[in-house]
Amino acid sequence: MTEPTRRATLADVAARAGMSKAAVSMILNDRPGSRLSAAAAERVRAAAAELDYRPNPAARILRKGRTRTIGFISDEVTLTRQASGLLGGALEVAKAHDHTVLIAETGGADGAIDEAFETMIDHRVDGILIGLMRARRIALPTTSTDVPIVLVNGVTADGHASVLPDERAAGRAVAERLVRAGHSRIGVVGRLPDAHVRDLSQSATIALRFAGIDAAFAGAGIEPVQIPMLDWQPDLGFDGTVRLLDEHPDVTALLAGNDAVALGAYQALAQAGLRIPDDMSVISFDDEVLAGYQRPGLTTARLPYPEIGALGAEMLLGRRDLSNELVEMPIVERASLGPPRRA
Repeated sequence: MTEPTRRATLADVAARAGMSKAAVSMILNDRPGSRLSAAAAERVRAAAAELDYRPNPAARILRKGRTRTIGFISDEVTLTRQASGLLGGALEVAKAHDHTVLIAETGGADGAIDEAFETMIDHRVDGILIGLMRARRIALPTTSTDVPIVLVNGVTADGHASVLPDERAAGRAVAERLVRAGHSRIGVVGRLPDAHVRDLSQSATIALRFAGIDAAFAGAGIEPVQIPMLDWQPDLGFDGTVRLLDEHPDVTALLAGNDAVALGAYQALAQAGLRIPDDMSVISFDDEVLAGYQRPGLTTARLPYPEIGALGAEMLLGRRDLSNELVEMPIVERASLGPPRRA
């Protein structure tokens, strides 16, 4: 049987470089205050590379009290193609700064975030990111801990650091985009009930999206036609658009609550024999994968999930201050917008 290859030690590197273990440790750990020459440092690093030396993680933890691991508690983030960008952004930052990410998926189950939180503490992570598929306010366990916590795509009532999409600015930008295109007869398809959008446990951002939309139209002196909905689904988007066309045939542009609503609107417009954007312009929010596959492509404000996850990780790693931040939702221009049709 082949003997397992022995892992190189700090003493091996010191012997190869012809220096003391203390000097080698100072160089490999980038300790400040060393008077060792650049040539000595180069010799040590060359010896470490030749021996394929890797620091002992357990020894590093004992010495520094840090695991170089951050926890990512996912509330369905890892289960959805779109919101998984939160995790991707965090992983990229962690890798760039030599950290490992420990991931726990809750699947949205009641109490699962609390259980995952305790698991992360038990594993002595250096910080915890909590990523939510649906941006909302949650309560965290009351466990006493000094571990920094950042919510990505969510908030807490206790004021923990958080990163959210800037929905108010996005709502304003989307509405203003229609106004700049020359539209004044506009339908908003997918106005959710006020009781729903004001309940922060349901959404911490959608009320802001509508506030931005309302402010932009009010500033332009436009009163849009509102088509209310109880939820954002393609079938409801279809029904809402049919109603809009029946009751307000003079409307020239449609602002959908999100891309799923816009998908239903596309089908209703096709059924009515209307062309996008020649007969009806359409704009939306979120930039789901389906938005780019629509024909014509759907212009929409992108939810910046990777940027949100990355910024949260930077906070945990001390590259940014722990705070409450908003990330811009850029408008992805495609082919669904045009000037109003001629009467």
